[in-house]
Amino acid sequence: MLKVIPLGGLGEIGLNMMVVEQGSDLLVIDAGLMFPDDYMPGVDLVIPDFTYLKENEEKIRGIILTHGHEDHIGAVPFFLRHFPVPVFGTGFTLGLLEEKLKEHYLIEADLRLVKPGDVTPLGPFRVEYIRVNHSIVDGVGLAIETSEGILVHSGDFRIDATPVDAQFTDLIRFAHFGEKGVLALFSDSTNAEKEGYTLSEKEVTKTLGDLFQTSRGRLIIASFASNITRIQQVISLADKFHRKVVFNGKSMITNVGIATQQGFIHLPEDIEISEHQISRFPDQEIVVITTGSQGEPMSALTRMAQSRHKGVKIKRGDTVILSSRFIPGNERAITSVINKLYRLGADVVYEKVSDIHTSGHAKREELKCMLSLVKPRYFVPIHGEYRHMVKHAQIALETGMADDRVLIAEDGNVICFQDNRIQLGDPVTTGKILVDGKGVGGIGDIILKERRKLSRHGMVVILLAVNAETGETVYGPEIISRGFVFEEEGQFILEDAECIVLEVLDELERPSPMDCSTVQSEIARRLKRFFYKVIGRSPLITPVIIAI
Repeated sequence: MLKVIPLGGLGEIGLNMMVVEQGSDLLVIDAGLMFPDDYMPGVDLVIPDFTYLKENEEKIRGIILTHGHEDHIGAVPFFLRHFPVPVFGTGFTLGLLEEKLKEHYLIEADLRLVKPGDVTPLGPFRVEYIRVNHSIVDGVGLAIETSEGILVHSGDFRIDATPVDAQFTDLIRFAHFGEKGVLALFSDSTNAEKEGYTLSEKEVTKTLGDLFQTSRGRLIIASFASNITRIQQVISLADKFHRKVVFNGKSMITNVGIATQQGFIHLPEDIEISEHQISRFPDQEIVVITTGSQGEPMSALTRMAQSRHKGVKIKRGDTVILSSRFIPGNERAITSVINKLYRLGADVVYEKVSDIHTSGHAKREELKCMLSLVKPRYFVPIHGEYRHMVKHAQIALETGMADDRVLIAEDGNVICFQDNRIQLGDPVTTGKILVDGKGVGGIGDIILKERRKLSRHGMVVILLAVNAETGETVYGPEIISRGFVFEEEGQFILEDAECIVLEVLDELERPSPMDCSTVQSEIARRLKRFFYKVIGRSPLITPVIIAI
């Protein structure tokens, strides 16, 4: 029996991870992360739950990476700490991963370079890598030959008939497997709601070219550091319009270095300058390529907008271009940056007012094309929220697939193939592991609930020292408030709270030795009721009683 088990990426954006298992062999496809939602204060990253893999560790033959975006490789360092297996990826993908592994002090990882057209045998599987076009270079889809049939995994893709980097989605190879016979297609659903075709990168280049031609001051272009194709287009336009290029932002400088080394970026001689050299050239001869298109608090563009950037000060006449889409959830941060840039005198161009960005994910007509070429017996939409997968399933039905051949799965589902039939097995453990600083998985619902409570209502600490034998108060009660009421203005509330603490101490029987936990619980209960009655808020109440 052949099993396909999504451990992340179905019903959510990010966290992409999938297992293909047959008998005593198992391969993993991608290990991505997602960034925390607003209800996860203090959390840095979210990674997939590896429980199922830990239970089957001896079966793992390797992990295959489709491309280098964070939602596909961001959890690989955490994965490799548990499972030191071979990692297969294209040159740019492994280049990005190597930088991550250095940050995690994992320099001994077994990284194996592959390229489109290569075939990797792994246990009973034969994996062929198929070139796909995406918003990052060197992406691949996968054709996995198994004893039950061929599985095709699209990776993240779009079909751009006029790509500027010659990285076409290899429709001929996908069609080859379609003619050969595909058991199941697992295909990217991110843009399944959007009609038509994805805007070609060539159209974005045309828009950028118009801005280069009309701008009379400095150009400051914010883009994803992983969008190497876009960065190359800006470099080429800078060369055409006789501008010097400044790379700004840690990830931008790192990624450009990797891409240049691997031949994806070509820098004309003497075109690059440092930010310290900007003042040596007229404004109309400068273009800055920077990070921060999503309004990230510590990014280079945000610091420019706040006049905190040491090397680039925004001034009247600058044109700032946000060459990326507004990722849902980031709208408020991005618009805040845009407004601040306008206040400093810059002109700002962004997706909502110009064709300055195109998606890396296929829209409905491209998804239909992939389905028509691959002609799978079964279809499983992946990569997207639940509504995206439902829309993608509807597209499959529109192309003529029977309803019983289309399966909408979720994380943890076990999709079983046997004798050309598909069915769901018993689900496996899956979920989200929260990463907080150096802590992995130590944050649960209770901690998040406390953090949310702290952020909304603040906290109150009651300090009290008592005689362990007699129960008499030796020190306090002292009440410290943080984020609850301003201690001077709300002093009467805190004074009344002290009286309540003293009442509790008078009313309770005090056994010898002193039972501090009972007193703490009663103080917290009484103060909770008092604060809510007086001010309508519920701070986190922490009585600290020291028996001496």
